[in-house]
Amino acid sequence: MYSRNKLPSGTRQAGPLAGLVLAAGLMMSGTALALPAEHEIQRLMLAVEESVEARQWDQAAEYLNRLQRLEGQKPPEYLYYRGQVMAQSGHYNEAMSALENYVAGTGADGKYYTESLKLITDIEQDRSGQAGSASAGDAGQEPVAEITPAGQSLGSGQSAASGDVSRPALVGRMNRIFDQAGWRRDPRLIREGSKPDVHYQASVHDGEIQFRESRNDEDGGRKLTTLILPVYGISPLVEWSCENATESCWIYDPRDGSRLLRLGSDRDQAEALADTLSGLIRQMQKPSGNS
Repeated sequence: MYSRNKLPSGTRQAGPLAGLVLAAGLMMSGTALALPAEHEIQRLMLAVEESVEARQWDQAAEYLNRLQRLEGQKPPEYLYYRGQVMAQSGHYNEAMSALENYVAGTGADGKYYTESLKLITDIEQDRSGQAGSASAGDAGQEPVAEITPAGQSLGSGQSAASGDVSRPALVGRMNRIFDQAGWRRDPRLIREGSKPDVHYQASVHDGEIQFRESRNDEDGGRKLTTLILPVYGISPLVEWSCENATESCWIYDPRDGSRLLRLGSDRDQAEALADTLSGLIRQMQKPSGNS
């Protein structure tokens, strides 16, 4: 099993340089960047490496968040460290996504290829052992690398996840968000009236939420699929995450933590959709007659 206090083989204890890098990062936090983006990326990558080696996981997460917001090409190791830090925080969906992208991008020649494969296996074992349990232990933690449970963000006292909004209103809200949040292979091609490559429409039927997925196929046509989410006996806590590598946001299936819905890269839309889906699940789980 994956230990949150364990580092992959080949790592070393941090020396005095780690303290210098961390101090420099703290001094720079919140200030305008003085370095060109490519040099700032390299500086933050060094800071992440030193923070991980020193087991300063919160600090490593802060550097990764700052890297995520930077424009420019990031080295492949960014995904490995992201996966490692996400695993330490217990956000296994995001950890798996980062590690899988690292392995797919670098292949067997990757510096951390073996470590990544081992970590994927460890996470898979831990996650399967936790299947069916609510992730209540994350409720008081600061989200790492932009992954957030629905309804847990600041200022969400009137969020849809509270379960106080009517079922038709929640479905309508979801479909309005879907109309704006469709995924496009080239997000620059957002034009008035243009159709996204992946689009959903939600409806509810007999204790199920149905998502009608419309997706462009390789021949230029549209493929229609219906995804079904039974609501009884599942956790209403819906997680979402966004990743720069694929310019996508994901809504995760509350049954097993797998990817369910693919959206564009707008984090606000992903959060609003996860919050609304969480509220709809709660509403549908109420005793019959409460809608």
